[in-house]
Formats: sequence, structure tokens, C-alpha cells
Amino acid sequence: MSISQIARSIKPSPTLLLNEKAAILRQKGDPVIHLGGGEPKSKAPMDAIIAAASHLNSGDIRYTPADGIPDLKKAIIRYTEENYSRKFAPENIMVSSGAKQAIMVALQAILNPQEEVIFPAPYWVSYPDMVRLCQGIPVPVLPEDGTFYPRIEDIEQRIGSYTKAIIINSPNNPTGAIYSPEFIDDVVKLCEKRDIYLIMDDIYHRLVFDNKKSVNVYDHVKELSENSKVILINGVSKQYAMTGFRIGWAVANKKLIEVMSNIQGHQTSGPSVVLQKAAVGALNGIQSGIESLRMTLENNRNVMIDQLKSFDGVHITIPDGTFYCFADFSAYEKDSLKLSNLLVDKVQVLTVPGIAFGLDGYLRLSYCGGLKDITEGIERMKWALDLNSPNELYIGDRKLVRDWV
Repeated sequence: MSISQIARSIKPSPTLLLNEKAAILRQKGDPVIHLGGGEPKSKAPMDAIIAAASHLNSGDIRYTPADGIPDLKKAIIRYTEENYSRKFAPENIMVSSGAKQAIMVALQAILNPQEEVIFPAPYWVSYPDMVRLCQGIPVPVLPEDGTFYPRIEDIEQRIGSYTKAIIINSPNNPTGAIYSPEFIDDVVKLCEKRDIYLIMDDIYHRLVFDNKKSVNVYDHVKELSENSKVILINGVSKQYAMTGFRIGWAVANKKLIEVMSNIQGHQTSGPSVVLQKAAVGALNGIQSGIESLRMTLENNRNVMIDQLKSFDGVHITIPDGTFYCFADFSAYEKDSLKLSNLLVDKVQVLTVPGIAFGLDGYLRLSYCGGLKDITEGIERMKWALDLNSPNELYIGDRKLVRDWV
């Protein structure tokens, strides 16, 4: 069978594969614990459900504008004004089927073949393949000081004549790191000086801990006209626990949004009207659910960190936000894929190997599930890896005996 070079270069999303694997194991009745997930267990806001149900009941389910329905654009404008202190026009907004599509369409709109996109590593698993799908070249940048907090020097060293954009994801998936205002300021200045696009992936910007705050990129932007090359990405998936609704958006200059909307119009037309109505309900409805989720996640993070500290060989950088802890397990196994497979095969705990995020020897562990899953999952992992643990472990009525080193 003949397939394109681009298709051959793209690998499946590791996180989506894990979700599929977890579903298969659960269908079989296996007591799997999924510590690799990226969606909260809390329910979608009732305001979102009521708005969607109301529109469904009307029976008036039609095509939507490629760039989003007016009601949702209006809600996004208000949301952006409240959270970023910047007011935009409807022509500055494009609604997509998830923040992922908004990023993908932005890359399609700005990239020519062989142009480069820089992003700090560890990075979200999809960035490299999204760039490749546009025939661009992904350029991950690992901080030279060994931390999860890049410096502007790390970025500057990788900029060349083909650099077209920089993607910044803060709070970061997979590390949970919030990049400093100084770093964001330096990146903005660098992009404005070199005429480079800056894509700010802010999907976790309100899920932060320890009284910290995400950095508002517009506090540092000098170019506020319609020539601005800042592209702000957000959506309802994470903070509103609406992952399955697949509604995200991009905020950018009017000309770029027009081009992006043209591209999206040929790809998917517009996002589902029912799901957009749900997003309107979430954005305009009661907002207390976000703080409740944030507090739950902060507590879950603290429990996971305490559990991981019982390992002699695990090194942890405490996450500033998101759902994730990116822990260094290289003392046990430097091949993170091998380690992840061992954990699911031996103790049925799913984790995401660090190599998928550009850093081997690490595992991404999610604490957006229940406390029982966190504590039992880490207990199983410790039994599988720590030879000082008792030789036997019970999972339900099933007794496991550690017969490997």
C-alpha cells in the first residue's frame, strides 16, 4: 500500500493509546489503575449540560460558521478580558474542535515546508508531529541546566534563519512547571525583535497551586496592533472538565484568524453547534467548579508527592500546576518505555513514558483521578520496582509474587 511520506513520519499519540489500552483492560475486568490520563474525573458543569440539552431539544441542529457561533465568541471575548485584561473583537477569535485543532490550524496557517518551530522540552507529545504534518521541522529545546525551567539563552541558541514560531506551554504538560514572568518577557521580546510567531498554549492557565499565578503574555507584549504575532490558545477541556466536548479557541490578529478560519472551513466546517452551546454555558455559568477542581488537584498532587518520596531512587520536581508529575525513575530503568511496559504488565498501572515528551528515564504520572487510585497505584509501582518491598502483593484476591529483578 502506498502512503505519503508525512503519514509515514507520524506516530500514534501515546496518551490516546494509553486511554484505549486502559479501556480494553477494564472491559476484560482487570483491576487496572490509569495514572497516565489527562482528564479530570469531575463532571462537566451543569450550566454546560443544560445549555447543550436545551439546544438539542430545540431540534435546530445546523451548520455553524467556520470560526464559531457569535454567542461563544462573545463569551470568549469576555473570558479573555477578565483573565488577560485585554479586549478583542469577534474577528480576533476562532473556535475549534479542541485546543489541539486550534494549534494545528495555526501551524498550517503560518508554516512553509522546512520552516522550524521551537518549543521547550519536555513538551506535550503532539507538538513534534503537528509540526511535521505541516512539513515543518520541530526543534525541541532541553534546558542546559537540567531543570524544567528554560532560560532565554536555551531558546536563542536554537534560533536560525528558518525559525518561524515558538510554542510556550505554561503551566507545562508534562512537568507542571510555570515559566517565570522574566522568561516570558524575554521570549516576547525575542519574538518581536526577530518577527517570529509566539503560540501561547494556555490550556492549564487556571489550574495552578501554592498561590502561584500563570503569566499573562499580554502584560509583556509591546506590539498590540493587528500586526501582533502572538497566538493565544485556550479551551474548556481542562479547567471545566469538558474533555469530550472538544471545544477550544485561538486569539490572534484578524488577518491570521481569517486565514485560519478558511483552513478550518475546509477541514471540518465549524465545530458542533451543540458543543459550542455547552461551552457558552460553561463560560457564562457558575465558575466555582474551577476553584473546586483546582483545590482537589492540589491536594491530589500533595498526596502523590508524599507517596513518591517513599522511593529511594525517584527524583521529583514539585509541579506548580496542571494534572501531572514528571518524575525521574532512571535509577530503576533508563528506558522509560521499557519501564512503563513493565508496570502495566506486572502490576496493571498505566503511566506515560518520558521519551514521548522528549526526556527518557522519566514517567508522567497523573493525579487527576481519585486518591484511592493514586495511593494504590504508587503502592503497586513501589512493589514492582523496590526490591526492599515485601515479595508478595495482593491486588484484590489475586496474589502476585515478584519474580523479576
